Amino acid sequence: QLLQFGGGSVPPGGSLTLSCVINGIDRFYSLGWWRQAPGERREEVASLNNRGTLRYANSVKGRFTFRPEGAKSMILLEMTDLKVEDTGVYFCHRMRDDGGEDWGQGTQVTISS
Repeated sequence: QLLQFGGGSVPPGGSLTLSCVINGIDRFYSLGWWRQAPGERREEVASLNNRGTLRYANSVKGRFTFRPEGAKSMILLEMTDLKVEDTGVYFCHRMRDDGGEDWGQGTQVTISS
């Protein structure tokens, strides 16, 4: 249902873009990106609900941009000024309008000098 692309390793201050192809993208309550650092709980990074409300975690505001590409059935996460603490496995997520949810397979993002 959800297929992720992107990720990798960059030094601090670098940029990466993650993408996620979502089959049936129009059927959603919310779309979002989550991440999980080693030993930590999974946390929401950015999300968009079906009323058009876009929100970001405080730790990424001004650095990350959630970009829906409905015509391509994709969502993007453009990440700039990356920090060591942004390291983790990133997941795209959909809460469907039928109450179910889907997760991408996860993509490793490593910020290291």
